[in-house]
Amino acid sequence: MDFRITGLSPEPFLPLFSLSDAQLTALGIQRHVVDQHPGFPDRIGLVDAELGETVLLLNHVCQPAATPYRASHAIFVSEGATHAYDAVNQVPASMRRRLLSLRAYSADGMMLDAEVVDGNAVEDVIAQLFDNTDVSYIHAHNAKRGCYAARIDRVGGSLA
Repeated sequence: MDFRITGLSPEPFLPLFSLSDAQLTALGIQRHVVDQHPGFPDRIGLVDAELGETVLLLNHVCQPAATPYRASHAIFVSEGATHAYDAVNQVPASMRRRLLSLRAYSADGMMLDAEVVDGNAVEDVIAQLFDNTDVSYIHAHNAKRGCYAARIDRVGGSLA
């Protein structure tokens, strides 16, 4: 089963990068200077921000479906990030090094299944969840803190 992992689009976050700390605080957003690595996983490029870089900590609606599973949680985005991660059958290191909660959803946003997995063994659990043909997509969250990590979609057909 081929799968595609994608980070968040940078577009909604770009206007935030130029705001002052006071303006961010008024929006419920915090700016942090990265002081440990790994520790500040960017949800756009799906990398851990480097020491000295700045990130924004904000609430993000990761599951916007009009179902009981509508959800939001805190995420980090690296200031200045402009390229969203998008790769087929490749798991980024920022996900590999964490315990993950994989949540499988139907096309209408209802959760159908969920598993907790070590990031080093995530491919098998992705395949297991996608064995259910009613599963349309999977959200990965960091299991310990619950933060949204990435979206995982099926890739139709075989890849050449």
